[in-house]
Amino acid sequence: MRLLSLVFLLFFSTSGISKTLLILGDSLSAGYQMPISKAWPSLLNNDLLQQGYNINIVNGSISGDTTSSAINRLPQLLSENAPDYVLIELGANDGLQGFPLDITKQNLISMIKKIRLEGAFPILMQIRIPPNYGKRYSDAFRNIYPGLAQQLNVPLIPFFMEKVVTKPEWMRDDGLHPNEQAQPWIASQIAQDIVPHISLEPN
Repeated sequence: MRLLSLVFLLFFSTSGISKTLLILGDSLSAGYQMPISKAWPSLLNNDLLQQGYNINIVNGSISGDTTSSAINRLPQLLSENAPDYVLIELGANDGLQGFPLDITKQNLISMIKKIRLEGAFPILMQIRIPPNYGKRYSDAFRNIYPGLAQQLNVPLIPFFMEKVVTKPEWMRDDGLHPNEQAQPWIASQIAQDIVPHISLEPN
């Protein structure tokens, strides 16, 4: 009986433990010009709970971040938060600044390897940019992400901005950032996209 009681105690004391998802992104995830509580990462936990997943969300996004700056702060984020999953939403600022494609690609590769080295599971988000530098550059930039997903066997989820930009009422006047009204839809879409890649069993 004592052994059986111990087994039940261990089961019920661990079954409610949530896992952690770190979101590594830029202004698209940092709540640009809005309260952080209104940004989609702050809403994501509730959307995941509705699907039966208890995930602790850590938003490690900073407006203006590039892949070069994010890779420098990634080790501390991994050390402090010990995430089980890391969603990489980065590269838009690289493209808007015309960074060499090889730099963006190598930075993303390095981040994925660092994440795996720390025992976390990387998830990559597709990023697209306006054709500021011509169609050739924009297309080559877009192709970095499916190429890396296949090369490194990393899940690739869609870029939520492709749907957001079709609704003017969801966009800020700058034409680049989603507004507060768009955040609940983004959170719901992200939850739908990442659930297939989360190994945590539903509670």
